[in-house]
Amino acid sequence: MCCLISTPSPIISAKKKKSQSIINPKYENRTSKKPKKSNSSNDPGKGEQSVQPILSYLIDVDTLRTLIRKKAIRVVDVRRTEEYNKGHIESAVSIPLASVLDAESPEKVITIMQDAGIGDHTPVAVYDDTFGALAARVAWTFQYAGHANTSLLELTFSQWKNHGLETEKKINKFPLTHHSMNVNKDIYADAEYVERTQGMENNFLLDSRERLNFLTEHIPGATNLPYTMLGTQESILRNTSEIKRFLENRRISSESEVIAYCGSVGTLSGLAYYALKMAGVKNVRLYSKSFKDWKRLGKPVDEFNDANYWDLSAE
Repeated sequence: MCCLISTPSPIISAKKKKSQSIINPKYENRTSKKPKKSNSSNDPGKGEQSVQPILSYLIDVDTLRTLIRKKAIRVVDVRRTEEYNKGHIESAVSIPLASVLDAESPEKVITIMQDAGIGDHTPVAVYDDTFGALAARVAWTFQYAGHANTSLLELTFSQWKNHGLETEKKINKFPLTHHSMNVNKDIYADAEYVERTQGMENNFLLDSRERLNFLTEHIPGATNLPYTMLGTQESILRNTSEIKRFLENRRISSESEVIAYCGSVGTLSGLAYYALKMAGVKNVRLYSKSFKDWKRLGKPVDEFNDANYWDLSAE
C-alpha cells in the first residue's frame, strides 16, 4: 500500500477539467503495472478497452489512476448525492450507501449495479469519505450479490483531493449493462447462523465497535477488535502484518471462521471484513444486521458489570 506523506518538491500542475490542483509529487507521472487482458467478451462498458484486471481487496492510487485512464474500471462513490455533485473522482458514478441499504434484496442490488453500467466482469473500486466503512459495506454487498471483482480505494475522497489528484463535477451515467445473479452465501451470516456456530472450535465472533460499547454489552463469546484500530492516517486499512498481529493476539488464524458484526447495519464490521480478508483469513462472514438485530430478536447478551473501564485497550 502507498505511503501518503508529502515531501518537498517543485510545484507541479495537474490537468483537470475546469480547475487545477497541485499533485502530490508521490503520484505525479507514476503508473502501475499493466493490467492483464481477459479472454472474456464482457467488456467493462461501451467504448472501454478489453482489459479485465482482477483487483485485490484494497486498490492503491496508482493502479486506480491507470485503470481510469484506460477506461477499464467502474469507480463508485457511496457518499450522499449532494456531496457527489460538489465533486468526485474522475469517471465515478454515484451509488449512495442509503440506496444500497434500502435495496434489501440481492435482486435489487443487481439492478443498481446494472444501472451503473456494472457487468459481470467489470472491475469496481469503491470509495467514501468516512474512513472506508461506508465503502466497505457497499463493496461487501456487491460481492454478496455476486460481483467478486470489487475493491476498496485505499484513500478517502478528502485524502484523494488533498493530494491534488484528479476530480470533476460531471454527473456520470453509463449504459445499462447485464449482470447475472450469483448470491455468495459463504460471506453472509444471520442471527440463526451466529447462534448455530457459537462455541464451535476455531469459530470467532468479532465485535468491531469501540471498546467501551463492547464492554457495556455484546453477543456472548464475542472478541473485540475496534474499527478504530484498523486504519491509519495514510490509509483506510493498516498493512497486512499489523492486522495479522492484532488477529494473532486474539488467536485468530487463517483457518479460523470469523463472523464480524458491529452496531446496526454492518459498516464498521464491513471494514473489519476486508481487514480480515487482507490478512489471509479464508472464511469470513458479515452479520450485516449486527447487534441491533440481535437485540431486536431478544437474543442473550453479555455485560461486563464489573469491567474496569479505565482499561480500554484492545491491543
